[in-house]
Amino acid sequence: MSFGQERYPWGEQDPYTRAKMPFYMTYPMQNTMFEETEYEKDCRRLQEMYPRDVRNIQKLVDRECDRMEYEGSMMFDRYPDRLMMELICRRIYRELNPQDVEDDGKLNPEERYFQLIQVMLMQEMYRRRCRHYRCRRWY
Repeated sequence: MSFGQERYPWGEQDPYTRAKMPFYMTYPMQNTMFEETEYEKDCRRLQEMYPRDVRNIQKLVDRECDRMEYEGSMMFDRYPDRLMMELICRRIYRELNPQDVEDDGKLNPEERYFQLIQVMLMQEMYRRRCRHYRCRRWY
């Protein structure tokens, strides 16, 4: 018994087997949300392996990104503002190291930790922007 072209003459053609596929299998949304949740789980599993200090930074970066994750936010701008990104990084650094804030309110960040915060913030924003643009097409 053949389950190929004779059974599904109305569907699309599978590019590998050249067999016809049923219509419901040609719909592009069937596994997109499942793949997105698997991607999220994998990303979180890898983030659990971060060193303790970096996990603390990641928690603060996640919290800041949660605050910015709404429609029309600067996170989803085509060209995010560099000054605003730096201000967010300074706010995160200030929460991590309040001893580095001088009496007049100026911040003297240690360069390597500040750069790490910047990289982690940019990476998290990139991940959320990709998810936003991939997923909003489907609902």
